[in-house]
Amino acid sequence: MVEPVIYNSDLHFEHNQWSSELSFWEDELKSYKNRIAELAARWTDTDVLAELEHFQNLFIRHGEVIDNLQHDINVHESSMSAHDAKGEDVMDPALVKKHLQFRERMEAQRQIYNDLKKDFFRFLSKYM
Repeated sequence: MVEPVIYNSDLHFEHNQWSSELSFWEDELKSYKNRIAELAARWTDTDVLAELEHFQNLFIRHGEVIDNLQHDINVHESSMSAHDAKGEDVMDPALVKKHLQFRERMEAQRQIYNDLKKDFFRFLSKYM
């Protein structure tokens, strides 16, 4: 059986897609944090404020996850650049395996982030 050849350019394309998605999430988080600040100024109810703090903590944590994912993309890009510098356009199996694992991480994080946004919008519709 012939193994498919995976080129740096293929992985680079996916890295660019992921980086764009992560940048978009960062921008969204900024607007959500602004919304939390607006609500915190309006509400004095301790239950509402506790929920706001909960979302604020989740957004901070998600921002940390974004930073980690961006870092891992950059590390992989550096490795790919080293291969390119040697004239190697085909990735070795270990790096491809890492890439596939990273893809799974991105898919899982997408689901986590989408669930967080749904919960936050439910909260907003309740208290706005």
